[in-house]
Amino acid sequence: MANGKKIVMFRFEELDIWKLAMSYANDVYDLTEKMPSTEKYNAIGQLKSAALSISNNIAEGSGTATIKNFKSFLDISIASIMETVNILHFAKARKYITEMERTVLYQKAETLVNPEPRVYTRGFLWFGVKKIRAFKNSLK
Repeated sequence: MANGKKIVMFRFEELDIWKLAMSYANDVYDLTEKMPSTEKYNAIGQLKSAALSISNNIAEGSGTATIKNFKSFLDISIASIMETVNILHFAKARKYITEMERTVLYQKAETLVNPEPRVYTRGFLWFGVKKIRAFKNSLK
C-alpha cells in the first residue's frame, strides 16, 4: 500500500467484470469436482477451459494497445460464457449435475451476459449483453 491506497499492478485487477468472471470460473471449477472422472478430458476439461477463458480474455484484452483490440477480447469473453452455458446444458442432460446446479451457474452467467431486451432478427434471438457489452461500449 502506498499512501493508504492499494497498489494495482495490472489494469484488469480493478475491473468489476474481471472479478465477476473470476468468481464464475471458481464456481464452475467447484462444480466439476463432482462430475464423473470419465469426463476429465472431455466435458470437464472443456467446461473449465471455457470458464477460465472468460476472465483470461478480459485480462489479456486490457493489456492491448488499442480499445478496438480490447473490445475484440471482450467479444471472445462473451462467446466463452455462451460455451459454458451450453456445456452446463449437456452436463445436466447427462445427469452429471442437477437442474439446481445448472440453474445457479446459469443465473451467474446471466450476471455477465443478460438478455435485455429480447429482440428477434431474421428468426434468431439476439441477446443484448449486459455487463461485458456495457463495459465494452463505455470504452472510448
